[in-house]
Amino acid sequence: MIVRDFNKIVQDEKDRVVSDANWTSVRMLLADDKMNFSFHITFLEAGSEHTFHYKNHFESVYCMQGTGTITDLATGETHEIKPGVMYALNEHDKHTVSATEELVMACCFNPPVTGTEVHQEDGSYAAPVEETA
Repeated sequence: MIVRDFNKIVQDEKDRVVSDANWTSVRMLLADDKMNFSFHITFLEAGSEHTFHYKNHFESVYCMQGTGTITDLATGETHEIKPGVMYALNEHDKHTVSATEELVMACCFNPPVTGTEVHQEDGSYAAPVEETA
């Protein structure tokens, strides 16, 4: 059983807190936890806009706090984000998330991230490296 306290991670485990331009992600579960997904609490700053394209990962996101929008860049369709709304990038959808208010989101990635990834120029994370025995 894995039990982790968000507040202790933020205070004591800085390697699990990743920040980039206008967002911070607290990595509650990572690839080395062997759960086949990673779980994060992510904060997007009010007024910020982020374009991502997770070509090598599936992601689902649940809004816990704040408001904003997500736009599917293939179709141009825009959806409201508010508490209680979930979106899933089931086709590696290139998208833009705009935060009207600070967004606090619970996110799952499959395959799991390691915690050391950085967004590439195209908004994706690199493909996970396969472990060899």
